[in-house]
Amino acid sequence: MDVKAPATIPYFLQERIRELIVDGTIRPGQPLREQELEQRFGTSRSPIREALRLLELGGLVTHVQRKGFRATLYTETQIRHLYLLRAELEGYCLRQAAETENLEPLVDELRRHEGATAAALASGDVRACISAACEFYLAAARSTGNTPLAGMLSKLYEQIEPLRYLLARRSMASSAIHACSRGIVDALAGGDVEAAARLARGYLADVLPAVLEAYRDAALLEAEEPAPRYARA
Repeated sequence: MDVKAPATIPYFLQERIRELIVDGTIRPGQPLREQELEQRFGTSRSPIREALRLLELGGLVTHVQRKGFRATLYTETQIRHLYLLRAELEGYCLRQAAETENLEPLVDELRRHEGATAAALASGDVRACISAACEFYLAAARSTGNTPLAGMLSKLYEQIEPLRYLLARRSMASSAIHACSRGIVDALAGGDVEAAARLARGYLADVLPAVLEAYRDAALLEAEEPAPRYARA
């Protein structure tokens, strides 16, 4: 009698492989060999394959016919499109949130996320910095009650997390992200919604060249060096 693996195993593996992609252990375009992943995680091929399919749905993994899975390799045009979409969604979140009768609860929550971002920058915690920055805009989206908007933003953040990690790892000393979130909070507290939206869009326009450079370097590293095997944890 065949016994199926628990349904939670592919989701556990999805998260573990996602972390390897986000932190650069698995580099852009690197093949994801199922046998090596089996050895690393001590599991069978079926849940590994299902985890890779889940990551493909989120955009972090690409399946190439007859070649298998690999970490998604974005073109510069695709990265620009992703960041332009992010700029529009974040600006829209702020405009929608500002239509609520009482902005004070949202402003208080945004200040907490801004403080978390500052603390992460001070301690050099890349993942905490990214998480706090995501929660900043997701809080604005959720405050509108617009579930599709929050869901779309969450999915976009998942897809671009490796890009954000590359940038944050390079420039954790920069205070630009903290200055942007603080400026947005101050603008919203003062009722200037358009200024808040402009700050969000301006920050993304300013960091896009650095994102492209960091990603280009990571992709070139993968092309020039043999892909590292995944040592078992």
